[in-house]
Amino acid sequence: MEDDKPKPERRIRYKGTHPKAFKEKYKEQNPEQYAEDVAKIIEQGKTPAGMHRSICVNEILSILDIKPGQIGMDATLGYGGHSLEILKCLQNKGMLYATDVDPFELPRTKERLAALGYGEEFLTIKKMNFAGIDLVVYESGLLDFVLADLGVSSMQIDNPDRGFSFKVDGPLDLRLNPKSGKSAAMLLKTISQDRLEELLIENSDEPYSEDIANLIVTSISKGMIVETTSVLKDLITEAVPNHLNKDDIKKCCQRCFQALRIEVNNEFGVLEQFLEKLPFALKPGGKVAILSFHSGEDRRVKKSFQHLFREGFYSEVAPDPIRASAEECNTNPRAKSAKLRWAIKS
Repeated sequence: MEDDKPKPERRIRYKGTHPKAFKEKYKEQNPEQYAEDVAKIIEQGKTPAGMHRSICVNEILSILDIKPGQIGMDATLGYGGHSLEILKCLQNKGMLYATDVDPFELPRTKERLAALGYGEEFLTIKKMNFAGIDLVVYESGLLDFVLADLGVSSMQIDNPDRGFSFKVDGPLDLRLNPKSGKSAAMLLKTISQDRLEELLIENSDEPYSEDIANLIVTSISKGMIVETTSVLKDLITEAVPNHLNKDDIKKCCQRCFQALRIEVNNEFGVLEQFLEKLPFALKPGGKVAILSFHSGEDRRVKKSFQHLFREGFYSEVAPDPIRASAEECNTNPRAKSAKLRWAIKS
């Protein structure tokens, strides 16, 4: 009978002393089993592969001032770092609603939080876009607090299969939900040069948008297949002026990938819908905190808060954005571009 037992699967072997490929980083992707190893990586100011380190946690908790028994929403669940700290503040009283569109990370986060003791009696997770905050409120009633972290999660960026990064080769996807909508590769197959140039300017202020758009669209029209991150990266590198150094070229690639990601996921449109519905989702005195990582996002949040403040929907709004501390930026470089704004419902 013992021979009938399935043999345990061995982990993937890799060359050298340290794994380089994302799928080989078994320790970092199983932080519960290798806590000491993960801690060492974090001490070096790095984010372990397959994980996400929440930003401005203390500042957000100070703004929201969460009390036990309250009902709130984490509009962008992600890895669940912010949600975990919110649940601690609720002290097993009240309810936290959390939304996310990622079909791969959402169940993992749900399982991770449940293992820490936060099951469905304290946490309601919904696979949906946060523009549907009104649908959450239909179930929850008006909310005491709302948090939205608009940044892409590190585990999405690190996984080459998701196509978010040009640093390693992978499919040119860029969708937060790969099971819905068109990928970036599909978008590029049909987009016009004028429209692509417009996207690069609107979504990332790309200074070489004309040259980049021209080369990409012309290459595709001549039969080039642009379906991987490496091919797109090479086209961007070829299109920009020769005098640019490696860092400048890297920034061009970052901006172009960001612009395509924003378009593929309709990120600005979703944010605008969310901001429009937000004051009608909060109780009087309810608080909202929004963490953005892109000037276009921050500009939309600022304008919405200020307009709704003048209209009397908010009693108070952040006069200026709050930035991550120097200490946090040193230990987590991804915090450098973060801007945190808040508002209080009248």
